[in-house]
Amino acid sequence: MPRSRPVMLDFAARAQLFSHLAAMEKAGVPVEQALLGVALPAHARAALQGVQAQVAGGRDMACAGLRSGLLTPLDSSLLGAAQASGCLAAIYQRLAERYTHRALQVAALQSRLLMPAAVLVLGLFIQPLPALVGGQLSIAGYLWGVLWPLLVLGALYGLGRRLYVRHEYAPAGAASPFDSLLASMPILGPALLRRNLRDFFDSLGLMLEAGMPMLDALAKACAVIRHAPLRKRFSGVQLAVQRGQSLAQALANLDFPGQGLALGLIRTGEASGTLPASLLNYAGVETQKLDSLTEQLATWLPRALYAGVMLWMAYGLLTGAGFGPRLPVELL
Repeated sequence: MPRSRPVMLDFAARAQLFSHLAAMEKAGVPVEQALLGVALPAHARAALQGVQAQVAGGRDMACAGLRSGLLTPLDSSLLGAAQASGCLAAIYQRLAERYTHRALQVAALQSRLLMPAAVLVLGLFIQPLPALVGGQLSIAGYLWGVLWPLLVLGALYGLGRRLYVRHEYAPAGAASPFDSLLASMPILGPALLRRNLRDFFDSLGLMLEAGMPMLDALAKACAVIRHAPLRKRFSGVQLAVQRGQSLAQALANLDFPGQGLALGLIRTGEASGTLPASLLNYAGVETQKLDSLTEQLATWLPRALYAGVMLWMAYGLLTGAGFGPRLPVELL
């Protein structure tokens, strides 16, 4: 069965979905019955019905959710690993917590962007007014001067959203032409790598904690890594462990952000027999670092945009240059 088009669920809806599935899984309710009580937005109901039909036909939740477009490849990979290791309820709960946190971050960022957005729109309406009142600008020219910047910003937002969806729903193992570009960016690059590493160590720790053999867990954890170059580098860890190296020795041959802390915790876990807990602790540390970075971006990005809008307005008022290129002659 071919994969359906991805369903764009916001973070709050995904958090609600996984929270419900976690509660039902802990209560021992079969996933086929648990899906009957899921409440999703109207545009996602067809995908939910597809999941229900596939689960009733014998598919597992990870495969059915991916084929219906309801789950991202990363969510599907994590659920597939959890199903194999018997820790499905824990992964449901972790995904619910992760999406809840991301929903709160997005809501906070949106609220902080309201002021610069309002100032920008106000500036677009106010700056051409002197020319309109003085007869130097027609009504059509005034409306064009207000609308074309908003249309450009809307197109840029739509393009960014489309690229985000394409990246999030890319098939597992597919190489993206943006991987190298994103990894080379000053702030987003390290954050992208740390996010992939966090998912790798988190899923590996959960699978080992559930009793899955190391080699099987490594193979499934590598599939969770979305960044193709990083996944290629980590694919050799399984072979190194198979040849007799410890996990710390295999990872020591790689170079990745946070390697020193990771190796220290892993060596301690291997020596004390608490490797799964050590891996989960490291994943928790990386999650805190990612949350701190996101909070800083959510704090300073609106301020930077607000300062840019104010500088643009001041420049336009002082020089009369307006927002951008001159209007067409026929609109004057």
